[in-house]
Amino acid sequence: MGRYSISYSLVFTTIFSTLPLFITTIFLCSSTLQTKVESLPLSTNGRWIVNENGKRVKLACVNWVSHSETMLAQGLNKRPLDELSKSIKDMGFNCVRLTWPILLAINDSLASTTIRDHFHSLGLNQTIIGLQKKNPSIVDLPLIKAFQAVVDSLGKKKVMVILDNHVSQPLWCCAQTDGNGFFGDKYFDPDLWIKGLSKMANMFKGVSNVVGMSLRNELRGPRQNVPDWYRYMPKGAEAVHAANPNVLVILSGLSFDNDLAFINSKPVTLSFKGKLVFEVHWYRFSDGDIWSKMNPNQACKEITGNVIRKAGYLLDKGWPLFVSEFGIDLRETGVDDHRYFNCFMALASELDFDWALWTLVGSYYLREGVVELNEYYGILDSDWNHIRNPGFLQKVSGIQLPFQGPDSPEVEHDKVIFHPSTGLCVLRKSVFGKLILGPCSNSDGWEFTPQNILSIKGSRYCLQANKEGKPARLRKNCSIFNAKWELISDSKLQFSSKIRYNSSVCLDIGYKNIIVTNACKCVSIDNTCDPGSQWFKLVDRTKS
Repeated sequence: MGRYSISYSLVFTTIFSTLPLFITTIFLCSSTLQTKVESLPLSTNGRWIVNENGKRVKLACVNWVSHSETMLAQGLNKRPLDELSKSIKDMGFNCVRLTWPILLAINDSLASTTIRDHFHSLGLNQTIIGLQKKNPSIVDLPLIKAFQAVVDSLGKKKVMVILDNHVSQPLWCCAQTDGNGFFGDKYFDPDLWIKGLSKMANMFKGVSNVVGMSLRNELRGPRQNVPDWYRYMPKGAEAVHAANPNVLVILSGLSFDNDLAFINSKPVTLSFKGKLVFEVHWYRFSDGDIWSKMNPNQACKEITGNVIRKAGYLLDKGWPLFVSEFGIDLRETGVDDHRYFNCFMALASELDFDWALWTLVGSYYLREGVVELNEYYGILDSDWNHIRNPGFLQKVSGIQLPFQGPDSPEVEHDKVIFHPSTGLCVLRKSVFGKLILGPCSNSDGWEFTPQNILSIKGSRYCLQANKEGKPARLRKNCSIFNAKWELISDSKLQFSSKIRYNSSVCLDIGYKNIIVTNACKCVSIDNTCDPGSQWFKLVDRTKS
């Protein structure tokens, strides 16, 4: 890291504030595009990551921090390891991006130090008591064996793992001048880095749930430059592939992994094929203060344009793109985070990229000198016993399953109407009934005709606007003025239609997630408004 009420696609049992975490298996409807973890190893087919059978596997990961001073996956003083692994699976994530430092791989003396002795050296005596209670089988393991135990536990729960080399020297990441930023920095010796990558790749050779290795997190700092990127990153990729040809090789960009634009003019050349993936990060703070200074529709247009220019274009060029860090403060007190995340969800549904949410972590053993620091970006709370923000997790579930996949003569295509603010899609309750938000996997297929008609594909029914505050409706008469829809505002995320007296309305969400029409919001330059309820994205869907 660089510095709703309706329960459709995600169903939780009651979460008691004084009891341990109760997470039910998430009732995500099955998709013919999503595959079981057993169909490994993974490879690439154009822009898609696929399994051995050529079926798409969408990486829907959560980051689990293991790279800082303690070099142990966080939270093991709070919950048993196997419980945490099961929780990750139950929350709908099929993958963990597990961070690690180079020193753990290349310093045998450090790697063989037990968890107990290492934590004692850091003054974390109370943490040792928690580890002894919750994970007695781990507390006296060497650091490297404990790391392997985490990977093994995730594998038993059928959770894939991306091994992410976050830093060289174990410490919190990331700063411009922390010595870990770019090749040649104080702690970033390229030769030792390649040695560490090779050792880690070889260590997990044959471990089937280790499906990829991310070569370096957030390259940055005053030394960063494109020539050295091309000098060293391909060498790291070749070293990983030579040691473990089964894993995906994931390359990050420059400027805290916000910029891969330079690859547009000079593609990466490697000796192997079918394993290369690129990664990018996208946070609210990646874009400065634009979310508070600009109209949300204008800001979303500008920022998504930047993301596509710097990284999203790789999908059109036939390369998979892994957004390996994104997230918000889950207290959701900031309007900037809210605007950013709705815009993120719109682009995530449209491009259907692979991703890893920051973060699972509810609190840290030790971070930047603070013991038990609360992580407000964490899915779990500071005690690791409850979901910090169930509504946010439901929203994320809307992009956990894929919308698209590799094309073939057997597949059919249609569209869904995705609502970024909830992670749900527009469904019809009955032929003549109201429209409502629900799980995208249950959505009818839609089409948007050249005549600007939104209709159920293969039927005579189209969407008609209604009076302000009234439910939108499906009707057979598709030639009248209120059956024509236009994508308006800079974001092109608002569907507008005309009603009587030539006034305009936009699709919106009403009581109990009923689809209604209301006056269009935020179409002026006002930067205080919130159009989130009216943002909808027409998303291509592949159906086998």
